[in-house]
Amino acid sequence: MKNEKKQLLVSALENGTVIDHIPAKSLFKVISILGLDHVDNQMTLGGNLNSQRYGKKAIIKISEKFFEQDDINKIALVAPEAKLNVIRHYEVVEKKEVQVPAEIAGIAKCVNPKCITNHQNVTTKFAVIPKDEISLKCHYCEKITDQEHLELL
Repeated sequence: MKNEKKQLLVSALENGTVIDHIPAKSLFKVISILGLDHVDNQMTLGGNLNSQRYGKKAIIKISEKFFEQDDINKIALVAPEAKLNVIRHYEVVEKKEVQVPAEIAGIAKCVNPKCITNHQNVTTKFAVIPKDEISLKCHYCEKITDQEHLELL
């Protein structure tokens, strides 16, 4: 009895999506970018999990939620290595990889305090610069926003 290991069980997902291979530091950014902080679906979040490939990773399991390609592309801004598994009747029926979009609009805020998007009712628009960490180049003022300063709307 002394050496008995305790294990916490997470219920299997009947229908929904598992987002895996999220960088541990980006877990809450993914939640925010997808608006998951405003849904009532059952969710399981795991952070700072060990990963042979990534060192530390995070995972989100969300019941009865399926994402459109636009949402999947948004994930790429903060978790370009993420993978999605679509679950139906307890089985993985589809695997999706995020794709870094060429440009985004209305998702992030420009870091330039003088940018028109910060003073007038103008939708933000950025070209996406894929590197080790994705950066955004503002369409209006051409200021570069890096991952450290990325602020989601």
